[in-house]
Amino acid sequence: MAKIYPNLESTTSSQSHDDQWVSNKRERYTLWMKSLVLHSNGCTVYDSKGNIVYRVDNYDTKGGREINLMNLQGNVLCIIKKRLLAFGCWEGHRYYSNSNSRSHEDQPWFQVNRCLTGKIACQIKAGSQNLCIERMSNGKAFGFQIVNKDGEMIAEAKQKLSSSGVVLSNDVLTLDLESGTDHCLIMALITAYGLMCGKM
Repeated sequence: MAKIYPNLESTTSSQSHDDQWVSNKRERYTLWMKSLVLHSNGCTVYDSKGNIVYRVDNYDTKGGREINLMNLQGNVLCIIKKRLLAFGCWEGHRYYSNSNSRSHEDQPWFQVNRCLTGKIACQIKAGSQNLCIERMSNGKAFGFQIVNKDGEMIAEAKQKLSSSGVVLSNDVLTLDLESGTDHCLIMALITAYGLMCGKM
């Protein structure tokens, strides 16, 4: 049975991170903006075969200041923190484990800054990458795109349709990721954005 709590002891090492989470083909996930834990906030991500691959469980109040992105086994992949004294700013720290230490990286893996007006919802700095999250106007549905500095879409989330074309609840999204995309990074960015929008 899968664990329902963060397991900080058995994460993968940072050296294997890039190979583990980058795919050379386009991927489709289902993003459910609900926690697996009863009476908790968060989200659950399923692959195309219906397997859970990522999850976020906010055991405290909605919109907590620190959230863990985990895999199904409860292994922490990224710690996402709200920066104090900075409006609408979140940082992600990769979690790593080796024989000598278990901790998160001191330097942020990425930083997300909220934009209050216009189509762009957030500006993102992730190492040498400059990305942004663009809102998609679709009524009450929580839809968005993540684009690079050249305006190329690398991820898109929109309200999911069933195989028969029925529109599902507005908290169930289809998430398409382009090939060569770091899935863990995208999930961490989506988590930060969901926190900003009060979805978790």
